[in-house]
Amino acid sequence: MTAARIAIVTGSTSGIGLAIVRALAAQNCHVVVNSFTDTTEDRAIADAINKEFGVKAVYMQADMSDPAACRALVDKTGDEFGSIDILVNNAGIQYVAPVEEFPIDKWNAILAINLSSAFHTIAAALPLMKTAGQGRIVNIASAHGLIASPFKSAYVAAKHGIMGLTKTVALEVAENGVTCNAICPGYVLTPLVEAQIPDQMKAHHMDRHTVVREVMLARQPTKKFVTVEQVAAAVVYLCSDAAASVNGTHISVDGGWSAA
Repeated sequence: MTAARIAIVTGSTSGIGLAIVRALAAQNCHVVVNSFTDTTEDRAIADAINKEFGVKAVYMQADMSDPAACRALVDKTGDEFGSIDILVNNAGIQYVAPVEEFPIDKWNAILAINLSSAFHTIAAALPLMKTAGQGRIVNIASAHGLIASPFKSAYVAAKHGIMGLTKTVALEVAENGVTCNAICPGYVLTPLVEAQIPDQMKAHHMDRHTVVREVMLARQPTKKFVTVEQVAAAVVYLCSDAAASVNGTHISVDGGWSAA
């Protein structure tokens, strides 16, 4: 991976996104860190990456539920760095409820952030990538982009949509030196998931080990959480020269979930 590459990772102040932005910085990419907030802590993350990896890391606030903000994030990156070589669409939210009880505002928000934001960032980034004759787009989908689960209608719909968007973009840019692929993680141990474990223990009257294995990882054959670093490593591969002919497909990082 060349030193001059510029990468945007949406939703990258924690969890999978932060691991991805750090992994790309470790490959000498200049990086844009993003979330919907704009705090001292957000900017400190970019500063820390700057110091640790010796690359230029910039924090840019953008609400991924706002189409104009999605496109502005890409435009600002282009203005700041002069190009965009890597776009990783990672921002996402979740809500769980039966279809007939699913709040309309939650449905709209999940579709906007988990699916439509990727459309807007890709549409804004492609002109720069086509002009440069190269680019890498990676969409963080989910095992739920391949397999459904009950009570997650909006999330499953959005992630299935990301898979279709990935394939369509890949076909459109195949002759432009640009690739578009997806990664489908299984259950990843992020701070958000870690915080859910005590509640699951209480609800199921189980100890931590049992609730993780029998409830949270029931459909993950390895019975182990995927790590954020493992997802980030897959992104690094898809952004490498070795993956130049990998286009319009996905990598499952799910411990065998989608094999079942």
